[in-house]
Amino acid sequence: MTGAGLAAAPGRAAVLPAWARFAARRTLAAAAVLWAAATTAYVALLLAPGDTVDILVGDGPDTPGIRAGIVAEWGLDRPQVVQYLSYLWRLLHGDLGRSYQLQRGVADVLAGQVGPTAQLTLAAAGVGVTLACVIATATAGRGRLARGAASAAELASVSVPPFLIGIVLLAVFSFTLGWFPVSGAEGARALVLPALALGLPIAGVLGQVLRGGLERALEQPFAVTARARGLTERALVTRHALRHALLPAVTLAGWFTGTLLGGAVITEALFGRPGLGQVAMRAVTGRDMPVVMAVVLLSAVVYVTVSTLLDLAYRVIDPRTRG
Repeated sequence: MTGAGLAAAPGRAAVLPAWARFAARRTLAAAAVLWAAATTAYVALLLAPGDTVDILVGDGPDTPGIRAGIVAEWGLDRPQVVQYLSYLWRLLHGDLGRSYQLQRGVADVLAGQVGPTAQLTLAAAGVGVTLACVIATATAGRGRLARGAASAAELASVSVPPFLIGIVLLAVFSFTLGWFPVSGAEGARALVLPALALGLPIAGVLGQVLRGGLERALEQPFAVTARARGLTERALVTRHALRHALLPAVTLAGWFTGTLLGGAVITEALFGRPGLGQVAMRAVTGRDMPVVMAVVLLSAVVYVTVSTLLDLAYRVIDPRTRG
């Protein structure tokens, strides 16, 4: 390449559109996270005590034919590097392997349980975000009594584990009042109590952060100007201050994604709901490593997806981050 060409290359990179730079960064970051998750799951399989074939068989049927199939599928008769690359190649093609305990493909095992878990986590996230926004906007800038009561409620919801909240909800609204079913996943009524049990701790943390951000925003010069123009306090909070307060709250999206995924395991068991939490629990207790590894990878995919949406939300809320 000529000297002129070398000099022009940085210029072309510099004029790359902001959206293209953002897409490239997100793609590389997503690939790195998914690779790290896949590699961690594979290394955990290798480091587990015992023979790899015994580990993959787990508590399932054990026959010479099954063992031969495991060796062939995982390439255990080939060098370690080839085994690892073959494992990554299968993942790239959507092949999550086979559960030798259930005698089914892992993708089939998870596919039937993704829906109930997604339904529960989305409902819990909706409950948490809605309650946090309502309580924060209603109490920000108000008297000490209102803020103190809201803070006490938020502290209680954060301090009490979701499973204990679920037990109290079951005792009151299912066993005593009979308003909601005790277990199962049939109909919208069966979703109310699990979503509350999983969403209340999220509402507690987000509410505290939102109210703090709102009260800081209400002290900024733009708030003084808006008041001088005759804007009511409620309109100031909902139209202007809330947008400024959302940035620190959006940062917590990664935290409550992990909270939802982890809490779903216990919540689904408590309320007798199907879902990935039940699958993961059975896989861990039954030593079904292919399913455990697939759940780890699926969690990484969810994390990458939420992180990408979080970055997009930042760019929408704060135009300064678009450059």
